[in-house]
Amino acid sequence: MKKTVFIIAFLASLITAKAQSYLGFYHDNYAGVQGVLFNPASIVDSRFKTDINLFSMSTSAGNDLYGVKLFDIFKSGYDFTTQAKKTFTGSNNAILNLDVMGPSFMFNISPKHSLAIYTRARAFVNVVNINGRLIDELGNNNTNNFDYNVGNTSLTGNSWGELGLSYAVVLYQKGEHFLKGGITAKYLQGVANAHFQAQNVDLKYVKNVPSPQLSTYTSTGTATYGTSQDFAANSNVNIDNKSNGFGLDLGLVYEWRPYFDTTKKEVANFKELNKYKLRFGLSLTDLGSIKYGNGVRNRYNLNKTITQNDLDNANNFDDFIKNNYLATIVNGAFKSNLPTALHADVDWNFNKKFYLNLNTDLSLVNKGALNQNSIANYASLTPRYESRWFSFYVPISYMQYSGTQIGAGLRTGVFFIGSGSILSNAFSKNSKSADFHIGMKIPVYEKKLKDTDGDGVYDKDDSCPDVAGPIENKGCPWADTDKDGVLDKDDKCPDVAGPVENNGCPWADTDKDGVLDKDDKCPDVAGPVDNNGCPWADTDKDGVLDKDDKCPDVAGPVENKGCPWPDTDGDGVLDKDDKCPTAKGTVANNGCPEVDKIVLKKLNDFSKAIMFDSGKSTIKPQSDVNLEEIVKVMNEFSASSFRLNGYTDSTGVAAKNLQLSKDRAAAVKDYLVSKGISTDRLSSEGYGITKPIASNKTIIGRALNRRVEIVLVK
Repeated sequence: MKKTVFIIAFLASLITAKAQSYLGFYHDNYAGVQGVLFNPASIVDSRFKTDINLFSMSTSAGNDLYGVKLFDIFKSGYDFTTQAKKTFTGSNNAILNLDVMGPSFMFNISPKHSLAIYTRARAFVNVVNINGRLIDELGNNNTNNFDYNVGNTSLTGNSWGELGLSYAVVLYQKGEHFLKGGITAKYLQGVANAHFQAQNVDLKYVKNVPSPQLSTYTSTGTATYGTSQDFAANSNVNIDNKSNGFGLDLGLVYEWRPYFDTTKKEVANFKELNKYKLRFGLSLTDLGSIKYGNGVRNRYNLNKTITQNDLDNANNFDDFIKNNYLATIVNGAFKSNLPTALHADVDWNFNKKFYLNLNTDLSLVNKGALNQNSIANYASLTPRYESRWFSFYVPISYMQYSGTQIGAGLRTGVFFIGSGSILSNAFSKNSKSADFHIGMKIPVYEKKLKDTDGDGVYDKDDSCPDVAGPIENKGCPWADTDKDGVLDKDDKCPDVAGPVENNGCPWADTDKDGVLDKDDKCPDVAGPVDNNGCPWADTDKDGVLDKDDKCPDVAGPVENKGCPWPDTDGDGVLDKDDKCPTAKGTVANNGCPEVDKIVLKKLNDFSKAIMFDSGKSTIKPQSDVNLEEIVKVMNEFSASSFRLNGYTDSTGVAAKNLQLSKDRAAAVKDYLVSKGISTDRLSSEGYGITKPIASNKTIIGRALNRRVEIVLVK
């Protein structure tokens, strides 16, 4: 059997082809006109005045049949059928996508409206639900007999051109919330289409060992096979106006913009900057179909046995199926639906120029339907660095059929190149997909508004473009006219210096008492500093201020610190006038008790008992008891004055006795003074032998005459 059997040749071509378009690139805010292919809303409020695509291409392929170390297939002698890792099942799949973008451009027609016009050539091939074990047998040159259920296999190949017109508009803009929408209408020019679908097909092979050319293939079931023209009659592809259609793309983008209050300025003023923290995109692409007016579609009865010789004699698949199986014309013209898909992504600006994108592409069509192309379901997480002239991105993705892959790409203003699988394919020995994109463009970015002083106010709006200042003051620093450290905008007295606590105004002194109102507890009434600016109170109205008044609630004279004078002994004489404040006396005697005869007798009883040394004025110690009693009595009557009279007996010389009497009276006085009796209250005198009180002729009489008498002076 021919090794280049038609189906095997077709599948092998998938492995060296490429798949889904511009993986990792179209999330970039500088993707420009390429972005419109996935979400037509992306072009409005973009970073571009216009973006002109000169040429770009994206191609990708994936399958779940063969895995290879990708770069080995370019080596000399590589045998795909024997060296590739095989994962054959009863239902394998493969996909091919080629997307070429020709001259295209986008531009702004106003700050909130944008247009794009693009040209594009596309090719899709889908293999759905093919029996991989049968493919393996065919690839091994049929060395063994086999009997397989092929099942319901679909193969679809379609190529077409697009002329698209996109319009995008800002739908809603308020505060942090921003919403834009877009629509693309596209004219579709069909190029070529081929599709094949097997229905309940079984294939049995019996090897003829003596005569291999007579080995037989017995098949059952039916198959539908169609092409955009009769390639058996004319192998050249004819492009005409009978192969065309229309398509539609729809998209929305919401941005959460906490960085800028876009309600205050035109959107255009910020177009050169990123404005969002989070961006959510949702789009529906490839709604529509192409009608092939010259199409040929037949249903074949496959219930037949053919030989290896029949197979080898066929020049191509069309010759083989027409020459060996009975055909029934199904119809002529037919439609080929576009690979309708839903795209959703979330883009997070997590740190200045660094972004993280989460994206998913979901096919919305029945992949096993007749003549139906479809994308592979796809999910990716793409970190990227993005600036005006340079971007770098690393998509990490999972693609239906081919599994996980890691890629990388970069953009340098006029040129971009990348792959969604280059890194994983460089190391994997079981790559099941490959993709690649490249492009050249002419970007015309939005003019970057100047902010010379870096204060966030653009020079065109900045009243002080060379000096940083707040937006509220039109980019000028706030003045401080009075140099008090409080800016004029906050200063209630901008021309007079004052403290921050009083909003830049000097503190007032309303009552002019020298205590500032901020510290004055009585700001409207003058008072001393010591009392926090309040006048001192005089609660009892006695003329003594409470601060000095020892009795603030009871009136009293100034001399007694505002307290009423007391009368301690209750004799009616106030202590201030009472000579004896602790002893009850009479008013006439200045509050002191008056000395009466009894008291005076008591004093003299004690004084007469005072004894002196013979012929001397020294007092004998045994007299101290009587002297102390005299002191007590005199202290009790402290307002009274006394005279001490000294006397002798008649014994001896009269002149000497006179002097001795004086000395003895003085000695008693001195003793009393030493014990605290005021000298002003005492006087002394001596009278010698005069005024005897008894006879000097007897011992007793003379003893009584030797005495000191105490006389009340007042």
